[in-house]
Parts: sequence; structure tokens; C-alpha cells
Amino acid sequence: MKTRYFSPENIDQEAHDLLQKVPGAKRHRAPTFNPASSALLILDMQSYFLEPASHAFIPSAPAIVPGLMDLAEAYFSNNLPVIFTQHLNSIQDAGSMGTWWKDLISIENPHSAIIPEFDYSHRSVLRKNQYDAFYETSLEEILRRKSVSQVVISGVMTHLCCETTARSAFVRGFEVFFLVDGTATYNQDHHLATLLNLAHGFATPVLTTQLQAALQAQPET
Repeated sequence: MKTRYFSPENIDQEAHDLLQKVPGAKRHRAPTFNPASSALLILDMQSYFLEPASHAFIPSAPAIVPGLMDLAEAYFSNNLPVIFTQHLNSIQDAGSMGTWWKDLISIENPHSAIIPEFDYSHRSVLRKNQYDAFYETSLEEILRRKSVSQVVISGVMTHLCCETTARSAFVRGFEVFFLVDGTATYNQDHHLATLLNLAHGFATPVLTTQLQAALQAQPET
């Protein structure tokens, strides 16, 4: 069932409340965020998920856009990597997704494009065909080439592509930071379940304001 648990008016408070429900967020062994060693991954912010006319519309997703735009701009200002992903499928590469979901996001679908609020024209846009942004893509190679050791996970959906990519990053040796208020999915139960699972063994849940503060302390290059 779809619910709008994030709105522009409540996202700050709701995200703070969600973070307080995640014991793993207080683990003493959690890594320290180091902006200079990080990359921001913005997953699948496509009209397919953000346009109300689309059957796959995520009611809470529009509320995360302003914060993600600000965070992406902070990364750009500090000359740090931002990588967008675009989920696209054909019958040939869909695999199990072709039978699990009632339709596929094809390149011909007018809702397949990344929403225009993000300036990605001169940025890395990685096409993927599974939940995992590392699966049969050049993502790991790009990150290694840029000497990235930490990744910040954002975008949609929290419990599918975002969670799967976070787990995949972890097993590849990256330190993972997962945005509580920079990810969204169909309902708060799925969102919180992901935070609880990832915080126990894969990622550090964080707020965009926490990362913004660390980025602002960085000298611009």
C-alpha cells in the first residue's frame, strides 16, 4: 500500500524520528564521514517514480528532491563525484524482473528520463537493469578510479534499488552512508525496515543536514 509519509512540511521531523528508531545509528564502530573520499549515488530519480501520472509514482519521493538537489550542488562545489543511475530494461536483460513486475522501464517510455530538477547533463549517468547498481555496470571501476572509499546512497526505492546497492557496496569494501531523508519508497514500513536492516550490518544511516555540515567544512576546489 502506498502512503505519503514524507512531505515538504514534515520531512525534517519524520526523518529525525525514523533515525531515532534505528539502534544501529548509535554504533560506536560506525565510520566517520570523510567528504573527500566519498561519492554521492543518486539512484533512479526518474519520472517513472516521481510523476503522479505514472502507476509507479512514489508519493513521498517529491519531498526528498530539494534536499538531494542541495546535497548534489554541495558535491559539485567541492569537485566531488556525483553519479546518477537510470534504470532501464529490455526483455533480454530484465531477468527475473520481467516476471516479478507487471511492466518494464524501457528507453521508449516517456517516464524513463531522470527528472529535470537535477542538472545531470555533464555528470556521470549510469544505466542499470537490476536493483543493484553494481551489477554488470562500470560503477565499481568508476569509484576505484576516483579513489572513492565511501558512498552515500540516495534516491528510490529505499527497500529495493537503494538497499540492494548499499549491500553490494558493503561487500565490495566501501563504507556506506544511507540517507534517511534522501531515499523514499511506497510506505514508511518498508523505509524503516531497510534502515533497521542496513544499520545492523551494512550502512550508517544519516540525514542530509549532517552531510551538508561536513561538506561545508571542506575547502572548495
